[in-house]
Amino acid sequence: MSHFISIPHILGDIKPLDINAATAAAAHLDSLTKPPGSLGKLETLAIKLAGITGVERPSFPHRSVIVMAADHGVCEEGISAFPAEVTPQMVLNFLAGGAAVNVLSRQAGAEVLCVDIGVNAEMNHPDLISRKVRMGTANMAKGPAMSREEAEAALLIGANIVNEAYDRGVRLFVTGEMGIGNTTASAAVLSALIGVSPLESVGRGTGISDEVLRHKALVVERALECNTPNSLDPIDVLSKVGGLEIAGLTGVILAAAARQCPVVIDGFISSAAALLAQRFLPESAVYMIASHTSHEQGHAHLLKELGLDPMLQLDMRLGEGTGGVLALHLIDAACRIMAEMATFESAGISTGGESAESGTNQL
Repeated sequence: MSHFISIPHILGDIKPLDINAATAAAAHLDSLTKPPGSLGKLETLAIKLAGITGVERPSFPHRSVIVMAADHGVCEEGISAFPAEVTPQMVLNFLAGGAAVNVLSRQAGAEVLCVDIGVNAEMNHPDLISRKVRMGTANMAKGPAMSREEAEAALLIGANIVNEAYDRGVRLFVTGEMGIGNTTASAAVLSALIGVSPLESVGRGTGISDEVLRHKALVVERALECNTPNSLDPIDVLSKVGGLEIAGLTGVILAAAARQCPVVIDGFISSAAALLAQRFLPESAVYMIASHTSHEQGHAHLLKELGLDPMLQLDMRLGEGTGGVLALHLIDAACRIMAEMATFESAGISTGGESAESGTNQL
């Protein structure tokens, strides 16, 4: 079993999309019994999956939702509607199969891998992947959330969990997370990387009041002022105002790209990790599939910056990977169209000559 031992090692393995496979997929779609391009985003998705995997008609029987769990020291500033104790309690809920992501993953035929990468509690469970870097981050409103070395360690943990799953035959990954306070860290990451003000990046998270929302924006502003993260150095941003689960997910996304596997990006927190991955290597973004637009106001900024068009709009803001898992049904639909739909030739149907509009499929 190979392991990613450094960030440059991972980045060096990320290749451009396979244009030949994508072109072949587009041609196959245009031969199917439908007007070219008439399945819209499903066709675009099918072509992208071919380009990612290098296989004209891929399928994904084994898929993993990687739920990274960690705590945030900034919770002591009173920025969440839920206490920090909920993080370890929810981890046990994931492990018992009782959370929303478990329910939706069962429906989608996906396994849930729950990783303790920084929960501020001693956790023991036979199904828990225990990779704790530290007992939660420090309060970023008073100084760096973690050290640079800790951020790098968390990123490599995420990468190697992908590696281990890949060795078991997993070829499709979904990002998930749990951590009270992580919308605050994600908002700080967003503001640090693209320069939008905390008033634009901060959202209601677990459902805070207007008063707490204003306070949360001030806390993010304070964190940015006291840490001055360098927008050109993603590890600096991660270590100063990020979270351990965000770092872990950044590693998951980069490692999936290095393994030529699609990675489905869930909501706001996952998209903050996705933007960090893109800042490590812009080419990594072509391996990402945006599942949905979260109700968190900063999410649209992240998706625009990533150049990703989400599949769904469901007004969700739960996290855990729930939106990502719902998008698996659309990925399956795109794969089945490619594998099972008849061509005009095989069905003996006239194409109507050259008058049909050409498809508008593109990566």
